[in-house]
Amino acid sequence: MITVYIDKISYYLPELSKALSESGIMILISLVAAIVLGLPLGTFVYLTKKIPTNSNYWIGIFLNGYINIIRSFPFLLFVVALIPFTRFILGTAFGTYAASLPLSFVAVAIYARLVEQVLLEIPNDILELARSLGSTKFQLIFRFLYVEARSGLVLALTSVVISMVSYSTVMGVIGGGGIGDFAIRYGYQRYEYAVMYTAIVIMIIFVSFIQISGSWFAKRINKK
Repeated sequence: MITVYIDKISYYLPELSKALSESGIMILISLVAAIVLGLPLGTFVYLTKKIPTNSNYWIGIFLNGYINIIRSFPFLLFVVALIPFTRFILGTAFGTYAASLPLSFVAVAIYARLVEQVLLEIPNDILELARSLGSTKFQLIFRFLYVEARSGLVLALTSVVISMVSYSTVMGVIGGGGIGDFAIRYGYQRYEYAVMYTAIVIMIIFVSFIQISGSWFAKRINKK
C-alpha cells in the first residue's frame, strides 16, 4: 500500500514541483504588492480619519470605497471580471503572472484594511507626543506609528499571505496553475485521491509554517 502511494507521488512529482513554483510566484508577487501599495494605502486611510483635512477628505472616501468593494467582491467573479483589464495590462489573461494581478489587487485591499485597523489601536498619546515634538508627517509615520505598530503589522501581513495561499488555489480557472489546480486536475478529476490529499497536506504544512514564522517574528520585534 505504501509502495503504491510512493509510486503515485513519484509519478506526479514533476507536476507537483511545477505547481508549487507557480503558487510561490503568485504569492510572492501579491505579497510585494501588499507591502508596496497596501501599507501606504492603509496608512493614508488611517491619517484621513485621525488627521482629517479638506485636501484628503474626499481622497480618503474614495480609497475607503475601493478597499470595501475589492474585499466584498466574490473572488472568482472578480478574477473573471478583471480578465479584460489583465489582458490590456499584460497582453494575456492566462498564466501564472496574469493570475497574480487579481491576487495583488485583493492583497493590497486586505492589507490596507488590516494596516488601518492596527494603526487605529495605537493610543492617541502617541499622536499627541509626535505633535508636541513638532514631528513632520514622515517622522510621524516612520518614527512613531510604524515603530509602535510593527508587531501588529507583521501579524497582519501574515494573515494576508495565508489568505493569498487560499485564493491562489482557484487560479486554475484562468490557467494560473498552482497547488490547488494540481490537486483538482491530477487528484480529484483523475480519482487519484492520494495525490489530492498529499497536495492538501502540503498546503496545511505551508500555512502552518507561515503562521508560526509570522507569530515568532512579531513577538521578537514586539518591544511593548
